[in-house]
Amino acid sequence: MNITFDELREIKHKLPTGSVARIAQELGIDQQTVRNYFGANKFDEGDVTGKHLQPGPGGGIVSLGDTKILEMARRILSEQN
Repeated sequence: MNITFDELREIKHKLPTGSVARIAQELGIDQQTVRNYFGANKFDEGDVTGKHLQPGPGGGIVSLGDTKILEMARRILSEQN
């Protein structure tokens, strides 16, 4: 799946407090891995997240190999509405 970097960051910023921890716990991964997925680059504490950033409009195009984290984030956002 492809998404702009700006769109990915916007989704992360809309998440309610505690969402990173919730996603990490439900998927059995480190919280820093979730943060890295949404644009952080602290790989000494989290895993690489299977994404590739290509330069372009909107902060660049992010190709996501695994969309589980994004799907959970969208589900959390839909629960708010």
